[in-house]
Amino acid sequence: MNSGRADAGWRVSPADVERIIPFELLLDRIADERSSDWIADRRYLHRHPEPSGDEIRTTQFIADRLSSLGIVPNIPERGVGIIADLKIGSPSADAPIVAIRADIDALRMQDRKSIEYASGCPGVAHACGHDAHMTVVLAAAELMTTLARRLPESDVPSAHLRFIFQAAEETAQGANWMVEDGALHGVTAILGLHVDPAIPAGKVGIRYGVLTAQVDEVLIEIRGKGGHAARPQHTSDPIGTAAILVSALYQSVPRRADSLTPMVFSVGSIHGGTASNVIPDLVEIAGTLRSTDRRTRDSVLNSIRQICAGIAAATGNTIDVSYRSPLGSVINDVTVMSAIEAAAIQVLGGENIVLINRPSMGGEDFAVYIDHVRGAQFRLGCAGPGSDWPLLHSPIFDVDESAIALGARIMARTALLLAMIGPESSPCQ
Repeated sequence: MNSGRADAGWRVSPADVERIIPFELLLDRIADERSSDWIADRRYLHRHPEPSGDEIRTTQFIADRLSSLGIVPNIPERGVGIIADLKIGSPSADAPIVAIRADIDALRMQDRKSIEYASGCPGVAHACGHDAHMTVVLAAAELMTTLARRLPESDVPSAHLRFIFQAAEETAQGANWMVEDGALHGVTAILGLHVDPAIPAGKVGIRYGVLTAQVDEVLIEIRGKGGHAARPQHTSDPIGTAAILVSALYQSVPRRADSLTPMVFSVGSIHGGTASNVIPDLVEIAGTLRSTDRRTRDSVLNSIRQICAGIAAATGNTIDVSYRSPLGSVINDVTVMSAIEAAAIQVLGGENIVLINRPSMGGEDFAVYIDHVRGAQFRLGCAGPGSDWPLLHSPIFDVDESAIALGARIMARTALLLAMIGPESSPCQ
């Protein structure tokens, strides 16, 4: 489905939404009381980023916060990431488990902001908002535990929730780790979010169907005969071949796909040589192909091989192509997305819901989870005032922290709604 809003399918109904109305005021009161502490948590995490696979201190911070809420954190054997269950009320043994996922890793890049909570770890920064994601999900956990504690026992809604704090999203490894560690066992639906600096704080973006691109890492090795830079005629010049190849791929690959189908191929790394006066015998090229249609993907991957073979023959080099770490698209489930939309309308009002008309060409390993269970991810607006808010992966990226409490309120409502209506909802009549 490629529309911004669902046209048909299984959606939550107004009657479903009415079931969580009795809890709204208390959830919002708790959020107002705790929002300044949540911002402090986010700033701590921003100051102490850890790269993919090394999130030891981050994992411990989350574990301590969960333990303080009375939630038992389960840290897998690899020592990073957390799976934690929370039951409130009296859910049955076969009650649907609603999972809420946050990614916890940072990027290997320098934080260049001049603020007191800037990264204190040289060469590592939370420039993709994962510090905000962690804080939102921790805050949602606190909302649910506090809700259960403050209500009379007979009024507490029944829900079985699972909080998944996932390492190594940036390397597209962590979601597979968590699935292997049993994070989805018994889960019927999973929720995710991503901050979006293209959307102002106070608004959220929703999309039914394809939300993100499928991503393939493209690795190319050019091997040939090196030699003296003064005598290129005695070499097969892999450097020159690399230049020709990148240019050919950039010109030809887009022509192999329907111009109406989103697709982008980019080279992000070229390595070859050790000295200015030596033509090397090996050049390595790494890039990504991002697409939203499987047929287009297969056609373009085949075209890349054909182009490499042709240039290899023309230049006398050997060019080997391999594809690594394929990552599928996030395809938002209609039922789960409609629950998110309903919750967001309750929190923000319908005028602050942004319909995302086209999929992002970014990749997201949340896709791994929805290969197994229904799920959806929404975009949490995080841009502050002004028209030039830094975008994701910028060395000065930051978030408008008013978004944190809003994201937690939406996430808690959505999880509660899905837990109360069960794994299936009635079709909208």
